[in-house]
Amino acid sequence: MYRAPVDEIAFTLKHVCGLNDLQKTEPHAELGDDLVDAIVNEAGRFAAEEIAPLNAVADKHGTPLENGEVTTPPGWRDTYRAWIEGGWNGLSADLEAGGQGLPQMLSAAAMEMWNSGSMAFAIGPTLTIGAVEAMERHASEELKSTYLEKLVSGEWMGTMNLTEPQAGSDLNALRARAERADDGTYRIYGQKIFITYGDHDLTDNIVHMVLARLPDAPAGTRGISMFLVPKFLVNEDGSLGERNDVRVAGVEHKLGIHGSPTCTMVYGDEDGAIGWLVGEENRGLACMFTMMNNARLAVGIQGLGVAERAYQHALTYAVERKQGKATGDTGSGMSPIARHPDIKRMLLSMKSKTQVARVICYACAHAIDMVKIAEDDESRTFWNERAGLLTPIAKALSTDFGVEVASLGVQIHGGMGYIEETGAAQHLRDARIAPIYEGTNGIQSIDLVTRKLPLSGGEHVKQFISELSDIADEVAASNRPEFGATAECLKKSIADLEEATGYMLGSLSENRIDDALSGATPYLRLAGLALGGTLLAKGALRSVSEPAPRLAERTLLARSFCETILGETSGLKSDIVLSAAAIQAFDAEALAS
Repeated sequence: MYRAPVDEIAFTLKHVCGLNDLQKTEPHAELGDDLVDAIVNEAGRFAAEEIAPLNAVADKHGTPLENGEVTTPPGWRDTYRAWIEGGWNGLSADLEAGGQGLPQMLSAAAMEMWNSGSMAFAIGPTLTIGAVEAMERHASEELKSTYLEKLVSGEWMGTMNLTEPQAGSDLNALRARAERADDGTYRIYGQKIFITYGDHDLTDNIVHMVLARLPDAPAGTRGISMFLVPKFLVNEDGSLGERNDVRVAGVEHKLGIHGSPTCTMVYGDEDGAIGWLVGEENRGLACMFTMMNNARLAVGIQGLGVAERAYQHALTYAVERKQGKATGDTGSGMSPIARHPDIKRMLLSMKSKTQVARVICYACAHAIDMVKIAEDDESRTFWNERAGLLTPIAKALSTDFGVEVASLGVQIHGGMGYIEETGAAQHLRDARIAPIYEGTNGIQSIDLVTRKLPLSGGEHVKQFISELSDIADEVAASNRPEFGATAECLKKSIADLEEATGYMLGSLSENRIDDALSGATPYLRLAGLALGGTLLAKGALRSVSEPAPRLAERTLLARSFCETILGETSGLKSDIVLSAAAIQAFDAEALAS
């Protein structure tokens, strides 16, 4: 059973991550607290009552491919129809395209709850939303007039086609080809793998965004173009025409998210799949990155959503399951395992990591929203750089935490957690893909260190660290005894971050690239932990006007995270600085020979 934490989500949006400030700006002046609460509550109701009951059913049923067509699990189609009728697909899309024009922050909150309901369900609409954003920014007016409104409404769904058998993380190896046709369209040939919702029965048409090369394209990623390739061609009156030359060749048998069809797609078996250029020739990577940046935050939100579901699942079990006798328990019979200190430790870790994922994802969404409303170049540059800095952290740390929280959930269930019927294992299986796709977490770390830290000559990250220090000072100045050693732990972790950042920037400026790359993954975790602990403490500070139980809960959560988990930053800093030589000396190929 899942119950959406709507009160915590609304509080985090408004008082920790900046929605209240966003509401004061002209584009969102009519977005009052009552409307925010209504949207969050209805999204939570839909997730809990409509999506969540289908999660286990979809896990068992999968997405069979028969006679060249993929079918989705029982109940999926009706739920998706209810989804689009509710207008959820266009929550943050432009008003001109039929969307609701709401902030990305509200979309992130809704996505969290839908992913808690079922990650396998939510990922399909997530990619459609990414396709919408790519079209809004890069497509011609003609393409928009044909496809955009139906993608915004969810009547049609979109996909992202990057990966090929020989081209995973490195798109330089991409081989799918496009040929110009006399009528201004293109013919697409090639194979794509790992295509999420590449085929299904939820919508009448599927709009594929496909990366391919033109015959005269430059080598490498500078020669990639993006094409819109529909499953069915569209007639001039908007009705569906003949089937395009694209087919699904197989559906993967995966560790998790069984309700999400992951397809191998083949383009151009016959005369070539008809496609239309999105953006400019040989500039497709810029178009695809619009989708990927959207998707990377969305995947971070997947980690958050699964973590929340796994935590609730484990909490319910821990309260109901009785084993042993807890110290001081004078009642008859065995005690609920929730009273044992080690179970409390794990539950507290699960809850605090889930909230850290939430505040970081929402903070990233806030930065994206601020870019859209920036009134001058300086402000736009600042928020672009902040969104760039937070996106890899939101994607990587939140998905790592999703796996860690789901694993603790299995542990709390004990032996029954290893048995599929309890459902705890599904959360772990589902969560495990999130650190891998849409750019592995290792790639997110490389992006953070080599591309985002040097922004504005390293000044942006220094300002970011200064902002964290200001909050830590505020915690110290509050003199609240219930914070314990929170302020001291925050200050130490921020100092670790500052020193590690100086090391990374120095490595880059001195062209010691391998030194920076060797420490990139621990650096991202260090930065995420310092940010997450600081934002938890900020939430506790902003809770002084909240009911006493909420204030106590948030303060305890911040204190627990800072006094226990945040201690990792010291070791991570040492790992960053000291491990490079050993890593670079390791010769895996020699050991394998």
